[in-house]
Amino acid sequence: MMKQRILVVEDDSMIRRLIKINLEKHGYDVVEAADGEEAKEVFMAAHPCLVILDLMLPKVSGEEFFQWIRAQERNEVSVIMLSAKSRVTDKIEGLKMGADDYITKPFEPDELTAHVEAVLRRTGQFCQKISHDGLCIKPRKGEVQLYDTDISLTKHEFNLLYFFMQHPNIIHDRETLLEHLYPYAEISVMDRTIDAHIKKLREKIEEDTSSPQRIQTVRGMGYKFVVQ
Repeated sequence: MMKQRILVVEDDSMIRRLIKINLEKHGYDVVEAADGEEAKEVFMAAHPCLVILDLMLPKVSGEEFFQWIRAQERNEVSVIMLSAKSRVTDKIEGLKMGADDYITKPFEPDELTAHVEAVLRRTGQFCQKISHDGLCIKPRKGEVQLYDTDISLTKHEFNLLYFFMQHPNIIHDRETLLEHLYPYAEISVMDRTIDAHIKKLREKIEEDTSSPQRIQTVRGMGYKFVVQ
């Protein structure tokens, strides 16, 4: 079963590491960011289903990053705010902004984990999908939609698309893609096998296969799934 991925945005490295260790102990996949700018990059690359967000961040504040999240296409992601501000009015303000939960510092790691579990019980279905520009894949259900219309893919097309959508804006050579699709192949699989899969996949997800916008060829290097 695919682990639920959590992004921890916290500038205090000790607190961040403590949260990461405790969540991983409970079976979560954890990625980290130390400030708001880094958090944007990690968010777009990692596709978390929940963000634990410290509000007092350098470069880009927690509030600004939260507003940025809600402006994205993937605005269903859950957010738990962390703050040293413990007044009731501060908590109310955070919840009114749209946070799913608000926890004050200091806190016990197991307390935070309990809050994470409670939030994901309500919203965890979001962990089951990745969306980019009208294209949505639901790995646990084996479903793909393009602008809310179901798309039928073969097993290899589905696995290839899922791999691309997990690693957007990164060039992948044919050897890497072959190893991903055929990890236990007992016979030699030719590079053109990948080209054939991508050709078929493009026919199903690209508006214009003569000028593909999603899966682009990088001459002499491989393929890249482009997200603006």
